Amino acid sequence: MSSRADAVRIFKASLRAADPAEAILRQVRVKDDVLAAGRRRYPLGKFERIFVIGAGKAGASMAQAVERLVGKRITAGLMNVKYGHIAPVRRIALNECGHPIPDANGIQGAERIARIAGDTTAHDLVICLISGGASALLPLPVEDVTLEDKQRVTEILLACGANIHEMNCLRKHLSRIKGGQLAALAYPARVLTLILSDVIGDNLDVIGSGPTAPDASTFADARDVLDKYDLWNQVPGSVAKHLEDAARETPKPGDAVFSRVQNLIVGSNRLAVDAAAQQARTLGYRTLILSTLIQGETSDVARMHAAIALEAAASGHPIRPPACIVSGGETTVTLRDDHGLGGRNLEFALAAAIDISGSPQITILSAGTDGTDGPTDAAGAIVDGHTVARAASLGFPAADYLARNDSYRFFEACGGLIKTRPTNTNVADVRLMLITR
Repeated sequence: MSSRADAVRIFKASLRAADPAEAILRQVRVKDDVLAAGRRRYPLGKFERIFVIGAGKAGASMAQAVERLVGKRITAGLMNVKYGHIAPVRRIALNECGHPIPDANGIQGAERIARIAGDTTAHDLVICLISGGASALLPLPVEDVTLEDKQRVTEILLACGANIHEMNCLRKHLSRIKGGQLAALAYPARVLTLILSDVIGDNLDVIGSGPTAPDASTFADARDVLDKYDLWNQVPGSVAKHLEDAARETPKPGDAVFSRVQNLIVGSNRLAVDAAAQQARTLGYRTLILSTLIQGETSDVARMHAAIALEAAASGHPIRPPACIVSGGETTVTLRDDHGLGGRNLEFALAAAIDISGSPQITILSAGTDGTDGPTDAAGAIVDGHTVARAASLGFPAADYLARNDSYRFFEACGGLIKTRPTNTNVADVRLMLITR
């Protein structure tokens, strides 16, 4: 079997391990009408009502798992999910909306979710499901900021290369629901939040902008993000004014609203990366997990990965071929051309292809576990030492396409796109480097 086929098999194994329903069912059990989540127990018969709310690309699959666990006890439920990321559910409604740019459907769903939380009492249980993408899928801007303002801020942050911590810091301070404010709405109800993490470090206040977690960031931190990227003249005036006024901070650690909240991470990028490594070993590769904490500018990270692969091919360090080097995490792309089409995984693959050109023993795959890379229908791409030369012979110079952030059109024309359709999970990215003798 070829290295390219092996790489695809390894990536598919990582997707299976990141199945959100299985992740929940590994950590949450119901026995004798008692729900056990981590070390906490919830006697279901003691609650007058049980509500299920939340958002994220994995929301539909997570909702399915909760229906299997709690079933007919669910009073009502609503999940905001990305368009197309749906699955059959009975008691929990799915509201499809925009990602990564929030839209009106997202606001309507977020308003309904806020009303559900706000109408609960101390005798109710709220099960909140959060996965990657929840920040964009749960938009409920403060009163002086419009949807159009929020969309503009999102576009600016995506283009400037801000990382997820910086993006979500701003989002929390422009929202009525993020940064622990959903927990405040639900208080004093019991809240159990099950989280599928797509964030490096698994910070509770960053995943989905932490709607039920204490917020460690402040308005000052949000203003620092605008300072860092020199964005004050680009963001709408209403946004600048709100951040400068800093009228009301988000709930902080120690706030009473969190005394009845449990936040439980049920899965993360580590699950996918470990499964990829195990599959690679099964296929006969020596395996090295480089890191699950990779971040930074995508093209720079790609070239670092390519350099490691080239070193392994030339000297057998840090691992001897046949080898599979695996990494996870989430990089960022600073847009240089507004007309390009791609995402961080497609750009990673293209940048890496340039550096490994002429090294046929190296194959590299980079893909998002959610099945969609940026605003495209591809999860990512696969390249090898022949990719750049083959594309050049067809009239597609790789360096030109990389310079204008047009990686999708490059791979669409030359081959190499990885298409999985929406996977209904999201635990960041998986990158594979296969080196043969």
